[in-house]
Amino acid sequence: MGIKVKARQTKLAVGPSKGEYRFIMQAEIYSTLKQEKVISEASIRSGIPKGSLNASWQAIGDVVKAWATEGHSVAVPGLGTMRFGLQAGAVTKVEDVSAGLITTRKVIFTPSTNIKQELKDTSVNITCYDKDGKVIKQVTSADPGDVDDGGGSGGSGEGGLEEDPLG
Repeated sequence: MGIKVKARQTKLAVGPSKGEYRFIMQAEIYSTLKQEKVISEASIRSGIPKGSLNASWQAIGDVVKAWATEGHSVAVPGLGTMRFGLQAGAVTKVEDVSAGLITTRKVIFTPSTNIKQELKDTSVNITCYDKDGKVIKQVTSADPGDVDDGGGSGGSGEGGLEEDPLG
C-alpha cells in the first residue's frame, strides 16, 4: 500500500518567501490505533491470549517509563530505543543554573535498523493539491528511500519519482 502523502499548495506566512505559494508535503495519518486493537491483532498473529499480551504490554510500558525517568536509554522490543531529553538555556555563571532554564522536555526515539529498513522499503504515494483543494498530480516513489531517524529536515523531494499528471 505505501505511505500516503499530501502535497498542498500553501501561501507562506513567514520567511524569505513570505506571501509566495509553495507545495508543502505532509504524511497522512489514517487514524490512531487504540491499544485494544493492537493487542487484539497481536493476539491473532501470535496465538497468545489477549489477557497475557495486555499484561505484558502494560509491564513493558511501566518498565520503560521507570528506567527512562532514571536516565536510561531503554530498548523497546522490536522497535528501537527510547530516552528522555530536554532543551535548556545556557548561562555563564553557575549561580544562575536552575530548573527554570529548561524550556522543553521531550521523548527521543531511535528506531531499530529493522524498522528503518521497513520504512526505506515502503513506497510513497504523493497526491498534489492546488490552493483550492483540487488534485493536480499524483506521484509514486521509486527513490532509494533514504531514512532520517533523527527528525531532520527530510529530503529535497527530487529524484526517482514517477509522475502521473492529472487533467
